[in-house]
Amino acid sequence: MYSSFQLALKYFKYWLTASNGNGHAVHSPFVYEFITQVINDKREFDCFQYIESIRTELKNNHAEISVPDFGAGSRLELDKKRKISVIAKSSLKPKKFSRLLFCMVHFYKPEIVLELGTSFGITTSYFSFANPSAKITTMEGAPAIAYIAKQNFKQLQLTNITVVEGKFDDTFSSVINQLSTISFVFIDGNHRKEPTLDYFNQLIKLSTQSTILIFDDIHWSADMEKAWNEIKQHPSVTLSIDLFFIGIVFFRTEQKSKEHFTIRF
Repeated sequence: MYSSFQLALKYFKYWLTASNGNGHAVHSPFVYEFITQVINDKREFDCFQYIESIRTELKNNHAEISVPDFGAGSRLELDKKRKISVIAKSSLKPKKFSRLLFCMVHFYKPEIVLELGTSFGITTSYFSFANPSAKITTMEGAPAIAYIAKQNFKQLQLTNITVVEGKFDDTFSSVINQLSTISFVFIDGNHRKEPTLDYFNQLIKLSTQSTILIFDDIHWSADMEKAWNEIKQHPSVTLSIDLFFIGIVFFRTEQKSKEHFTIRF
């Protein structure tokens, strides 16, 4: 992964070169709509305060739980004791991006939502509130973390979420095989090139012209940047949007030529 200094330099370059967030410099009607109706949707929904109160509780919870080490190069996959507060502060998607994901689901109304990396269920909860009629499947490798996420869903009275526990290498294919199509996927589970590309190549088999795939931390490392570049160059991808911390791809068959946008967010 890049150092904090390297990442800061990359972000500074992104900020200087990205299109501004008002949409006026964007000539694609679809992307203009995305900017004005999704990115710039500043409405406050009641569910935001409910979800964020749980985020605050998690950040203040210093109890320890056992978390398996699924990191790159780890063969033993030993359980490590980690504080809930530490995990919450490092792994939960910030409020700004959680609300963006909410706005995307609220605007496009995907029917089948898949999330790789439940963590404590914050982004999952945003998805659920954004479209209560959606069928949401979220995958989490750590049983203790998945348990807390389920408790959070229960507290929020969310009933359209299915949690799949287990290492992605063991569960991803079986989850995909149960679906006939996918509408919206948030991939936040493995920040390495080969697994990311493997997920992508399996997901595109179920994609339609309205499918949206979102990849987290596309500039987290040189490895992830290579994965992102391969993904956006894939023949099936007609449109990609780089928001620095996440990358979004679309498969709009009505679009005549491939386009890539870097937008300030």
